[in-house]
Amino acid sequence: MSSSRPAPAITPRQLGLAIAALAVGGFAIGTTEFAIMGLLQEMVDDLGLSYSQGGHVISAYAIGVVVGAPVLATLGARRRQRTMALVLMLVFTLGNLFSFLAADYGMLLLSRFLSGLPHGAYFGVAAVIAASLAKPTRRAWAISMVMVGLSIANVIGVPFATWLGQQFGWRTMFLLVAVTGVATVLLVLRFVPLQEVHPDASIRSELSALRRPQMWMTLLIGTVGFGGFFAVYSFISPIITEVTDLPAGVLPLVVALYGIGMLVGNVVGGRIADRSVLGSIYAVMAVIVVVLVVFPLAMRFPPTAFLFVFLVGASGASLIPSLQTRLLDVSPGAPSLASSLNHAALNIANALGAAVGGAVIAAGWGFTAPALVGAGLAVVGLLVALASGRMDARSARSKARTLEPVG
Repeated sequence: MSSSRPAPAITPRQLGLAIAALAVGGFAIGTTEFAIMGLLQEMVDDLGLSYSQGGHVISAYAIGVVVGAPVLATLGARRRQRTMALVLMLVFTLGNLFSFLAADYGMLLLSRFLSGLPHGAYFGVAAVIAASLAKPTRRAWAISMVMVGLSIANVIGVPFATWLGQQFGWRTMFLLVAVTGVATVLLVLRFVPLQEVHPDASIRSELSALRRPQMWMTLLIGTVGFGGFFAVYSFISPIITEVTDLPAGVLPLVVALYGIGMLVGNVVGGRIADRSVLGSIYAVMAVIVVVLVVFPLAMRFPPTAFLFVFLVGASGASLIPSLQTRLLDVSPGAPSLASSLNHAALNIANALGAAVGGAVIAAGWGFTAPALVGAGLAVVGLLVALASGRMDARSARSKARTLEPVG
């Protein structure tokens, strides 16, 4: 069951415009999530905060994502998907506007938490809309195209917002994001078709997904497997300056390479997931393990360092479309909740990767040690994926035996 009735047939151009409209929202979300990290110095200096308090501002957004994803997706079960997307983007826009106007630390914490609430639910709803509009054989591709907005944010939005904040004050970043949020609302109203709510959709049907072991297995794959990506990404600055021995001035290029890798990974990941969802998860997880194992050696030399920064971004992002599609497959009665929880899981992966990576650095293992820890996390994720696949196979054999004629 889907939360919406099947959409009327639309042309490829209409599909492309609908996906592009939803992707602009992803661009806005990606920009506000990561640009604040580049403006941390300006923020703490202006408000007279410690770096620890500055970190709490970043954490407030992530907590909002984890809390908002399941709650808002469940509460929106009886709402039209396009309406939900519009409401979520309006809340996101208001949150960023409040951040622009926040007079003190407490108000900034609250506004960042508010901004994070719609994050996971928006991507979840956008993924459901894109998958429902596309042909069944192109669902993963459609989902990956929505996520392209997040990747482009890392290539263009974050560097530009960081520059804007440095030139005109760190608060202007939030104003830029709010304007982009308003643009998203207008584009979704214009280009995303309105679908009727499925008559069986309800809060109870969405919550029924929580009883499905395969949904939790898929979320665990994302939480553990993607933690390896964040274990490296969180400490790329000291890795580049201390291990590769390059000046800090190249860091914008490094961040852009990550973003380009994520963009390419989203596109490739969507295409291979349409061929085999579980097969693509197995393949991508294996590639992540190899990339992270070789990463410490590659970072000793600038040419291979740049290449592997790109590969880490590409391999990590390639996992997202298959995970999102897998969640839709294993939670047919709760597409919005399952899709939203994927982004909550990825934010937990962010915290997990950063925490574990920081711990091994503090233990004196070196700045490249997080990559090896990340490889270990990816191995665990691959093992969980293989176990999930075996569960599917056993279930299929059991159904086949049930359907066999007696005598």
